[in-house]
Amino acid sequence: MIIYNVTISIDEQVHDEWLRWMTEEHIPEVMATGSFLEHRMCRVLAEEEGGRTYAVQYACQDMAAYEHYRSHLAPALQAKTKERFNGRFHAFRTLLEVVDPA
Repeated sequence: MIIYNVTISIDEQVHDEWLRWMTEEHIPEVMATGSFLEHRMCRVLAEEEGGRTYAVQYACQDMAAYEHYRSHLAPALQAKTKERFNGRFHAFRTLLEVVDPA
């Protein structure tokens, strides 16, 4: 199993709007692509000036499912995020491989 992890730092001034948008629109849209089996959203427990940080993890069956998402579906979804919150967030993406399925 592959975990697609997106870590996002969001400006405090738009935090509440962003959090609502993520849970009500963006994450459901990502899951509706059929690329992922499940998701989890976690708040990073760290002190930050002017914002908060979250890690959103999406689990997919294998690398082929992730590559299809990344190549064909992610660009449009990422563009929506940038259009709505441009300059108010920073994101970086990491791929993780599950080695000990619990």
